[in-house]
Amino acid sequence: MNRYEFLTALHEAYKPRSYLEIGVNEGRSLAQATTRTIGVDPDFQINVELACDLKLVKMMSDDFFARPDATSWFPEDVVDFTFIDGRHIFEFALRDFINAEKLSAPASVIVLDDIFPRSASEAARDRHTLYWAGDVYKIMVVLEEYRPDLTVVPTDTEPTGVAVVLGLDPSSTVLPDNYDTIVEHYGAGNSQPVPEKVLRRHDAANPRQVVKSPAWGQLAAARATGAPVAFVERLRRLRGTAQFELVPPSNEPWPPKDAVKARRAR
Repeated sequence: MNRYEFLTALHEAYKPRSYLEIGVNEGRSLAQATTRTIGVDPDFQINVELACDLKLVKMMSDDFFARPDATSWFPEDVVDFTFIDGRHIFEFALRDFINAEKLSAPASVIVLDDIFPRSASEAARDRHTLYWAGDVYKIMVVLEEYRPDLTVVPTDTEPTGVAVVLGLDPSSTVLPDNYDTIVEHYGAGNSQPVPEKVLRRHDAANPRQVVKSPAWGQLAAARATGAPVAFVERLRRLRGTAQFELVPPSNEPWPPKDAVKARRAR
């Protein structure tokens, strides 16, 4: 299941009232949305048909989140579903997660793209390959260490995996309070090799099992009633259900000679 198929299935299962996408690019993931939507990207170049009640914001995500009216486009003034696929650099993705959680509710969901690079080249902080995940994968370690209260489900989607994060707490200050320490440890100065468990997608969930879970209907019901969402823990039990086979990544350099390939790789 690729990322677009996964997003489509998640929209259908969870039926969010509002959707926020960080990193629009050409709009292929945005095209999966049918609900009221905000897309944020400083340089989007949409070339696909979109069929949602859409607001496009052409700015950096940090600037968007700093706006006092960031969620005013949504009647509920909260974001049910956020997809983060902005700059593929750890500290940027971490800030996007921190800011997105503040705009969420306990029954909301955040999905982070690019958590499973397939090689050290794909995980580089400076892009030099056709397919590029960057070092977003480090967020998984940070959430495990600093936010064990969250339900995090790394999921085996193509090409570079996603992480589904539930049980959100918009009042938590743990990550922003420790942001400088975290970035000092995991950011630009961290030159350690990509862990083998990341390259081999250790503990990854089968995406089809994730989207077919009854937890999504229960989560939507809890969203409407304000009921507790402790049942999302059952999604954590799907970790390790993926039957992963490593597909060798492309060794083609970036920028590619073929512009069509470049578009498809984004």
